[in-house]
Amino acid sequence: MRLLIVDDDPGLRALFRTTFEIVDVEVDEASGGLEALEAVARSRPDAIVVDVRMPGMDGLELCRRIKADPDLAGVAVVLLSGSGEEGARRADEVGADAFLSKPFSPLELLEVVGRLAGGLGPVAPSRAAGEAAVADENQLLLYARDLRHLLEVERGQRLLLENAYSETVAALASALESKDTGTRAHSQRVQRYALDLARHLDRDLVDDPSAEYGFLLHDVGKIGIPDRILRKPGPLSEGETRLMRTHTLLGEQMLGGVAFLQGEGLRVVRSHHERWDGDGYPDGLAGTDIPLSARVFAVADALDAMTSDRPYRSALTWGAAGREIVAGSGRQFDPGVVQAFVAREASLRAVRIEFAAV
Repeated sequence: MRLLIVDDDPGLRALFRTTFEIVDVEVDEASGGLEALEAVARSRPDAIVVDVRMPGMDGLELCRRIKADPDLAGVAVVLLSGSGEEGARRADEVGADAFLSKPFSPLELLEVVGRLAGGLGPVAPSRAAGEAAVADENQLLLYARDLRHLLEVERGQRLLLENAYSETVAALASALESKDTGTRAHSQRVQRYALDLARHLDRDLVDDPSAEYGFLLHDVGKIGIPDRILRKPGPLSEGETRLMRTHTLLGEQMLGGVAFLQGEGLRVVRSHHERWDGDGYPDGLAGTDIPLSARVFAVADALDAMTSDRPYRSALTWGAAGREIVAGSGRQFDPGVVQAFVAREASLRAVRIEFAAV
């Protein structure tokens, strides 16, 4: 099966490409409508996934031209838009075969394209990988959708639902930790570390409620990463690493429509694996171009990762982890955040002891 992805956002194209490559779909890309028509002329795809809003020729006009060409009969077109019912109506007018409203799970996109074009392989772990893993991943997706719904209702019932938000987010974070590391404490610990560091560096960051939720839900995109990769005891292959790295983009995509997470929360989700020296992902940002919330979180996350057992290694001592963080100042980590870590080390260690006693 051959798929053409048309979107002016290279990050989303990378996410979609990786999503389809794991089920052995041949993927081509275009950044706009005219480029897409050139790609179609070179090689006829089985399906085209098109974002509606693009500079120049938009997705609606591209769909109209595809559907008007008799030589392209049978090519399925899926339109993507954040305009809800209006977008669906316009998609129907230009003859699109399907419409997805943003944000959506890439698993939804896999299902839609597979249904329209056929020939799509299995999108979940096989029976050998464990039917329980399939059920868990599907349930986690439902949790994430329920979370989005709860947070949208906040507009009219904020005071009544505030406790429900916290409980739902905490429940989702716990479910994610069980899937990822086998523990249910990592997200809570790293949230506390990040809040402590942020309080020392910039009180405004602590006062932004979205940052607190972003610290907790930083790895929500791992919902879409198979357990065989998350829990692999040895090094990841190049393809597995590429797939693992999409969790930042996937998380941002999943939570992008949640009003309560706009701002620092989404910045943490997307940018928490960026590095001070520019060698991180997904955008290769460097220095102060990286959002402060993500720079703070990077130190907090590394601290907890190094002091916790993982499938591929045993935990470091607190002192050894601290020395690694200091050594990474100016390379992996923001020097200012490392200074805050040194100043707050006793307080951070008290958090670790508190969780160990639970």
